[in-house]
Amino acid sequence: MSDFSSGTKSTTKDSRGYLICLTATAVWSFTAILIRFLTDTYLLPPLVLAFWRDAFVFAALVTVFLIFNRTNFRLAGRNLKFMVLYGFILSSFNAIWIVSVGLNGAAVSTVLVFSSPAFTAILGWWFFSERVGGVRIIAVLLSLIGCVFISGAYDSSVWQVNTIGIVTGLLSGLGFAAYSIMGKASAERSINPWTAMLYSFGFAAFFLLLFNLFPANLPVVYSFRNLFWLDGAWMGWAVLVMLAVGPTLGGYGLYTVSLSYLPASVANLIATLEPVMTALLAYFLLGERFTVPQLMGSALIIAGVILLRVSGGRRASGGKGSPAFG
Repeated sequence: MSDFSSGTKSTTKDSRGYLICLTATAVWSFTAILIRFLTDTYLLPPLVLAFWRDAFVFAALVTVFLIFNRTNFRLAGRNLKFMVLYGFILSSFNAIWIVSVGLNGAAVSTVLVFSSPAFTAILGWWFFSERVGGVRIIAVLLSLIGCVFISGAYDSSVWQVNTIGIVTGLLSGLGFAAYSIMGKASAERSINPWTAMLYSFGFAAFFLLLFNLFPANLPVVYSFRNLFWLDGAWMGWAVLVMLAVGPTLGGYGLYTVSLSYLPASVANLIATLEPVMTALLAYFLLGERFTVPQLMGSALIIAGVILLRVSGGRRASGGKGSPAFG
């Protein structure tokens, strides 16, 4: 009976984690739509956009905590250095991703950043002894192949990039994997997910500010005046705030919460559904059409997540109290 009870509790916990992570991914999928509006309409520099997005998330969390729950400000002194590192990793991931887009183009950079499930599986095994079984490997491969089809990177012409571009793209995938692992480590330290988000985005905004002001001739660097690029474009500022408190705060927040229920590699793999959901939004909101390869890629990514979930449910129902995912 105890084995059955243990299996039931594990299944319930896993299901909750999947639901939270899927919701986070759905909310996240609005990000590209709003960013496209800001960059196309106002030509907003990407790194400036990243700074204000993180800064507004931090400001929103501070406001909410002051009104509803000030205990979320509490952070044990022993965790302060950890949160500084967490914020630096988040800011670095944002910066590297933007450089990758500039060097590789959208298609190749998208494929490379979604190499993160593989990196996450390795890091999860290394730091948390998470199992990396055959089912998870197959699911990772399905997601990677799906991203190739969705982005159009199967066309050899989009791969005509230099070595630095490829390395930078792979580093962006490693960056997102590192962010997932830090979220898992935060949960292991029993840090409230919203408290972790407050400090990680606060420190990330600080580091992004430094990245913007760094006096070097690099593609990610902009002068101080560029921080106020939008000037009196109030609609642009409104959309930027919407981006921060909607997809960013909601997406990252729920994703961080899901890491309390799921292995980091599983949560990261579920997040690869984002390009599928974004494509759906683009179809309905922007009139963009699916191509046959994009439909194939979407099906492969969804199949990978379903395979992972079915495998997890079967393991949990085995009632041996072992991790639900292999």
